[in-house]
Amino acid sequence: MSKIPRKLGKKEKDFSGKILKILSQNANRAFNYKQIGAILELNDTKSRNEIIKDLKILASQKKIIETEPGKYLVKAISQDYYEGTIDMTSRKTAYFICPDFGEDVFIPTNNLNHALDKDKVKVYVYNRRKGKRPEGEVIEVVERNKTEFVGVIDIQKNFAFVSTANPKMYTDIFIPKDKIGEAEQGDVVLVNIEDWPKKADSPFGSVLKVLGKPGEHNTEIHAILAEYGLPYDFPIEVEVFAQKIDTSIQESEIANRRDMRDTLTFTIDPKDAKDFDDALSFKKLENGNYEIGIHIADVSFYLQEGTILDDEAYQRGTSVYLVDRVVPMLPEVLSNFACSLRPNEEKYTFSAIFEINEKAQVINQWFGRTVIYSDQRFAYEEAQQIIETKGNVIPQEISITGSEYVVKDEIVQATLKLDELAKILRRKRMAEGAISFDKVEVKFNLNEEAEPIGVFFKVSKDANHLIEEFMLLANRKVAEYIGKQKKTFVYRIHDEPDESKLMSLQTVISKFGYKINFRDKNEISKSLNTLLQDVQGKKEQNMVDTLTIRTMSKAKYSTENIGHYGLAFDYYSHFTSPIRRYPDVMVHRLLQFYLDGGKSVSQEDYEEKCVHSSTMEGLATNAERDSIKYMQVKYMQDHKDEEFLGVISGVTEWGIYVEIVSNKCEGMCRIREIKDDYYTFDEKQYALVGAVTKNLLQLGDEVIVKVKNADLVKKQLDFHFIRKNE
Repeated sequence: MSKIPRKLGKKEKDFSGKILKILSQNANRAFNYKQIGAILELNDTKSRNEIIKDLKILASQKKIIETEPGKYLVKAISQDYYEGTIDMTSRKTAYFICPDFGEDVFIPTNNLNHALDKDKVKVYVYNRRKGKRPEGEVIEVVERNKTEFVGVIDIQKNFAFVSTANPKMYTDIFIPKDKIGEAEQGDVVLVNIEDWPKKADSPFGSVLKVLGKPGEHNTEIHAILAEYGLPYDFPIEVEVFAQKIDTSIQESEIANRRDMRDTLTFTIDPKDAKDFDDALSFKKLENGNYEIGIHIADVSFYLQEGTILDDEAYQRGTSVYLVDRVVPMLPEVLSNFACSLRPNEEKYTFSAIFEINEKAQVINQWFGRTVIYSDQRFAYEEAQQIIETKGNVIPQEISITGSEYVVKDEIVQATLKLDELAKILRRKRMAEGAISFDKVEVKFNLNEEAEPIGVFFKVSKDANHLIEEFMLLANRKVAEYIGKQKKTFVYRIHDEPDESKLMSLQTVISKFGYKINFRDKNEISKSLNTLLQDVQGKKEQNMVDTLTIRTMSKAKYSTENIGHYGLAFDYYSHFTSPIRRYPDVMVHRLLQFYLDGGKSVSQEDYEEKCVHSSTMEGLATNAERDSIKYMQVKYMQDHKDEEFLGVISGVTEWGIYVEIVSNKCEGMCRIREIKDDYYTFDEKQYALVGAVTKNLLQLGDEVIVKVKNADLVKKQLDFHFIRKNE
């Protein structure tokens, strides 16, 4: 065997890391060089001498202790050990995320030591010299982020393997014969990792559930939910508990509430909505001002703390909105009936009631429990018709009743005045630095088998903005009311954007002639709004919208109020959707508790609940995104013979991402398959450059593509590159 030349420094660091790992994993036992050499399977003299040398260096650095001549223990606390999380790449390497480091620590594949994506780990960090990216090695997996995975099972004679479509899951899972259960060859299954022996290449697991055959609609939807640990039905005992709740309206309870049943009240929701958790009431006052009520389903009245129903709702954290279904946070008896503010029914609500003048200024406010009676239910399209025509006729083609009808004059007048006030509120928000994200939403027309037969885009209009502004007002004023009392509360917070991300955005948008003004926070907001306005209707709109959203911090729940950057509010919370969001339930409970004179509750307890709620929101968002990708791939399967106009939405060394203009489906054209030239990636120009023609394929360019492959399991599209659209 020929000798491999080596850099001594590098080798020494490698040995140091391995020695520290062995000693860390056996913290109470002292080792000599022979024992360490045996564990590392090194028995040649040269290697042993290096181990002896490294042991002495580590001892001199006080990282280990020589307990007796030649025997060493790891020091209990070492400054080179850090706890943090693993962020896997799709290339089987990872980065270690830790607040102690300004930059992420690179973890090579062979230093992962069985750590998986988002695991909490203890890492030994080396290569910390100036100018060098720090590298590390996982010493211990402190806590697994998840142990349940979805994949396809490949059954052999005496065992099976499950491979996942998740690009960040770098290993398959070994399933012993007695843990295969009812699974058959090629099934999509949910498995649980039970063990990962030190010398095993793959973790050992067992099949928990068979989800079905790959490519089948229900299989893939259930697989999306299972991948994120989200349920798709309620345990029977929770359903039984919910069915037994008394949902009748009682006079004795009405007596405890502000009676709003005689005030004009209506709801505006999507036409396919089944749960209506907010309503608006409107009354003109004698002094010329307006009393506007934002009435929210009083979920906390039915959802009592400490019950199995409440535990289930808390664990879920949120409803999950997939393309073809909703997985509700609450059973149907509450979400679609008792707590849904349906027309011509009395309902218990929790309300924020404001006296507002013609300039949309809040003169007075009141918060508390109420009872309401909804006079009318509108779809957004119907309310939009009133706003646009200023008339009272709802034509058949948009009517949710299926036929033309006439709206009462008082409701028309209320709608028009609310629209007028909402526009003033919106202008004020924008002037104060709020950012207007009206991103196009992709929606699907589905047939009875939930197959996508068409794609359309949901665009927010005045009716959407009307509801949005009054919900924002209620959320802001509730948060402000408690926040100024300095009591523990559940806030919805949003940090300022990362400047380095904004600089990257500037680099991209400058190619289209746009720019960001970095002078101060206000100018950044203004220029972002100008950018989002200027790209409307342009070929690059969706790409610029997406990239701009990515520069933003993620909004989350917290008891530490830092304000909401995107909305330009000093105080903000979520009060208006308790049917589908658990934090709103917590806000209702806290608000009522404080209205009753209660003292500030434990911040620590509520912060833990906030973290859980933010986590569940993130998982639900990922599942929703995956269901859209799945439907897009499914839709494109039936359009393989068509050519599509697309916009280059991403450029990498392995190819270009193309987003189809007509349906927003995104896929990859691989660089090796673009045949009109030999292309290489130019990082500075965000472009592929043709070696002979010097042709550029860069962000925002229009191209013609055709579907090459539509993989339902991986939710991935590959395109044939046809030509650039000149």
